[in-house]
Amino acid sequence: MKHLLGHEAVVCLANNIRIVDADFPVSRFCESALAGLEPLAIMQRGRHIAKALRDVLPGNYEEAVQVLIASLTPEKSETEDLGVAGFFYLPHSFFVSEYGQDDQHNGGNDPFETSMLALHALTMRFTSEFAIRPFLIQQQERALEQVGQWITDPNPHVRRLCSEGTRPRLPWGKRIASFVADPRPTLPILEFLKDDPSLYVRRSVANHLGDIAKDHPELVFATCERWLREGASSDLQWLIRHAVRYPAKQGDARARKIRAAAC
Repeated sequence: MKHLLGHEAVVCLANNIRIVDADFPVSRFCESALAGLEPLAIMQRGRHIAKALRDVLPGNYEEAVQVLIASLTPEKSETEDLGVAGFFYLPHSFFVSEYGQDDQHNGGNDPFETSMLALHALTMRFTSEFAIRPFLIQQQERALEQVGQWITDPNPHVRRLCSEGTRPRLPWGKRIASFVADPRPTLPILEFLKDDPSLYVRRSVANHLGDIAKDHPELVFATCERWLREGASSDLQWLIRHAVRYPAKQGDARARKIRAAAC
């Protein structure tokens, strides 16, 4: 997978930026981005290329992000997974997560709003589930407030971000220790999205609940049982079965009873 961010991707990224910024130093960027790239894994490559972008884009964070957003391909609205090709935008995500909270990179101005606009744009091309996590860790109240505004977004990729990006134990992502300890701040998000028209979003809600069940199974069981009592649709019943599948496989009697009731 690491070869998704190899020589061809670096050159393509540079040319995309050159289209919207005629002064972009393609050769200097490519030389920096490719130096030492080969032994790195995919996530390390994303961070490495983001550092190379930082060295050649405008020094002001907001100006740099405007260039990156202008270079993006058209947004996706379909609900199927964007696939591995979207990893082309991993460096853009790392650019936001690495430099998007420090006002020293932004002329002393708070870069939060600019970063949120960038994550919104990126998640419709790749995913911002990794990039939003530093914001949830360091500026949790603000980030959750933003997520609360996104849960009604017309684009399913944005709504999915609200669930996927706040998962306590997202694979490949930074663990959000406060949500591992107390997942209650994310429950209103899941409550709102549990009946989302997109399976793509509902699957994320189920996986999020599955994360919570690893540390707080009783909370997940109680939530699923309440949804069943309230009259779960067939789609929600699928979500419930998916959410408790791991404790059920491990022999938990309550999880198995929930799965049996959600049929």
